[in-house]
Amino acid sequence: MNLFKKLVLTVAAIALSVSLYAQAADVAGLVKEGIALNAQKDYSGAIEKYKQALAAEPENPQANYQMAYSLNASGKGNDGVPYLNKVIKTNGTLTGPAYELLGSIYDAAHQPQQAIDAYKEGIKLKPDYQPLYFNLGIAYFRAQKYADAEFAAIEAIKLDPKHANSQRLYGLVTFHQNKRVPALMGLCSFLLLDPEGARADEAYTNLQSLLKGGDLKAGKADAETLLLNKTLSASVTAVGGNLEAQLKNIFINVGKLGEKPRHGGFFWNYYVAFFYKLAQTEHFATAVKLISLSADKTASAQWLHDNADKRKQLEDWIAAQGNRF
Repeated sequence: MNLFKKLVLTVAAIALSVSLYAQAADVAGLVKEGIALNAQKDYSGAIEKYKQALAAEPENPQANYQMAYSLNASGKGNDGVPYLNKVIKTNGTLTGPAYELLGSIYDAAHQPQQAIDAYKEGIKLKPDYQPLYFNLGIAYFRAQKYADAEFAAIEAIKLDPKHANSQRLYGLVTFHQNKRVPALMGLCSFLLLDPEGARADEAYTNLQSLLKGGDLKAGKADAETLLLNKTLSASVTAVGGNLEAQLKNIFINVGKLGEKPRHGGFFWNYYVAFFYKLAQTEHFATAVKLISLSADKTASAQWLHDNADKRKQLEDWIAAQGNRF
C-alpha cells in the first residue's frame, strides 16, 4: 500500500471517529434538552428532541427511557411501552426505572396483573432497586391482595427504612388485615419520618381508630394477631385517654411479649424491638409529639419552632439504632 493510500485511509478513519463522537455528543445534548423541556411540562417539545436523538441512535437507553417518560406524562403511556422494552433489553442502569415506569403505565391503564408482572420481572433483574418493591406493594394493595402487599412493603423497608411511604404502606396493608399492632407501629414509623401534610393527617386518623378498637377487616385471625390485638386493647384501657401513656403502655407490653423465644421475624425484630427501646428513653415524649402533630396544627407549628434540638436528639438516637433487621 503506497503512502497516498495510507494517508487517505487515515484521514477517513479520523473523519469517521470525529463524526461518531459528534453524533454521540449530539444525542446526549438532545436528551439533555428534552429533559429540560420535560421539567417545564413541555412534553411535546421534549418528545421532538428524543425523536431526533433516536433517529441518530435508535437503541440509546436514556433517549428511549426519556421518550417513554414524556409520553406517559403527556397521557400517552401505552405509546411508551415499546421504548421501555428497548431499555429493558440492555439490562443496564435504567432497567429498574424502566420496569418501574412500565408497571405504572399498566397500573394507570387499570391492568393490575400486568403491573404486578412488570414489577416482579424487574425485581428478578434488579433485586436491589427499592421502588420496584414499593410499587409492587401498591399494586397488590389496590388489588386487595393485602398479604402479598405486606411482603412487598417489608422488602421495600429493608432496602430503604427511611422511605416514609413504604412505612405507611406497611401500616395500611396490615390495618386491612386487622393486624392492629403492626399497623399502629407502621403508621407511627411513617409519622416519625413525615409528620406533616395530608398523608400524615390520614395516618393520625387511622392511628386513633386503631387505639379505639377499629379495624378494616372482619373474620378469623391467627393466634398471634389475636394476642396482639388483645394486648393493644388492654394496654389502652389500663391508662385512659392520654396518647403518650397509651402508646408507651402498648410498646412496653408488646415488647415484653417479644422477649419470648417464640416471637421472631421482621415485625418483632424491626418494629417491636425498636418501639420497646424508644418507650423507655427520654426521647419518647418527643416521638409522641411528632406522631401527633396533626392533632393541633397551630400548637404543633410552635412546638416544632421551639424544640428543634429535641427533634434532632431523637433523630440522632434513631440513627444510632442501625440496621434492626
